[in-house]
Amino acid sequence: MKEKKTMTTINLFLIVTTLAGGLIAGLFYSYSCSVNPGLGALPDANYLAAMQSINRAILNPVFFLSFMGTLLLLPLSTYQHFGSGSRFYWLLAATMVYVIGTFGVTIAGNVPLNEALDKVNLTGASAQELAAHRLRFEVPWNRLHTIRTCASVLSFALALLACMTPLDKH
Repeated sequence: MKEKKTMTTINLFLIVTTLAGGLIAGLFYSYSCSVNPGLGALPDANYLAAMQSINRAILNPVFFLSFMGTLLLLPLSTYQHFGSGSRFYWLLAATMVYVIGTFGVTIAGNVPLNEALDKVNLTGASAQELAAHRLRFEVPWNRLHTIRTCASVLSFALALLACMTPLDKH
C-alpha cells in the first residue's frame, strides 16, 4: 500500500525557513546583478550619496524579518530535525553557511563599512576626498557583498535539498 503524504508542522516550518533564506539570497543576488553595476557607473559624489541612501533605507522591518528571521529559523529547523538523518545534515550545513558567510560577513564587514560611510559629509568634500572615500568603501564592500551573496545562495540551496530529502523514519 502506498503511504499517504501529509503536510506536517515540521515540514511547514522547514518551508517557511527555506522561503526566508530564499528571500535573502534573492535580495543579495539581485543587488549583485543590477544595483552594484548601476551604482558603479555613477560619479563619486552620486555613488556615495546613493549608497548612503540605500544603507539607510535597508534598515526596515521587512528586511529585518527575512534577514534576522533566517538567522533564527535555520537553527530552529535544524534542531527540529536532529536525529532525522540527511535532512538534519543539509540543514546544519545551511545554518553554518548562513550564520558565518551571510550574517557574520554582513555584521563584521558590510555594516562597519556602511556606518563609516554614513558619517561622511558629502556636501563639503572635494573631488579628491570623494574619490578617497569611494576607494575605501566600494572595493571592500563589493568583495564582502559577493561573499555573503554566494553564502546566502548556497545556504538556500542546502535548505532546498533538505526540503527534497524524505524525513527518515525511526
